[in-house]
Amino acid sequence: MPSDLSPDSPADPPCTCTALRRAARSATAAYDAALRPASLRVTQFAILRILARLGPLPVTRLAEEAALDRSTMGRNLDPLERRGLVHLAPDQGDRRARVAALTESGAAAIEAALPHWRAVEAEIGARLSPGALASLAALAPRS
Repeated sequence: MPSDLSPDSPADPPCTCTALRRAARSATAAYDAALRPASLRVTQFAILRILARLGPLPVTRLAEEAALDRSTMGRNLDPLERRGLVHLAPDQGDRRARVAALTESGAAAIEAALPHWRAVEAEIGARLSPGALASLAALAPRS
């Protein structure tokens, strides 16, 4: 490969994609660690919060709200359903689809996790420069 095209050239800035992926993995690990006392992972916590905010949703819509694909959402819902934090039932309008609903135990899990989430949220937020979160959010427009 010619030296001017080398991806490791010291003249090139760091890869933005790589930096964002590392930051996302680091943030996810921090949230997961903070939520460990509540026995939740950050993705599970986010799913519970979406259901608390929007009410029962078809799984496909829930996946869209959480920015997950449908099969990943299914894998995330299984342990939440086993723990009784969500209830899955056939959609009355389309019996092939399922609707996810937050249970009372799920609402209690959110309450137990909120202090841990707020602490890590403040910690990570303090490390971001003003406007950084809005700029990052703008990279991923809602579908």
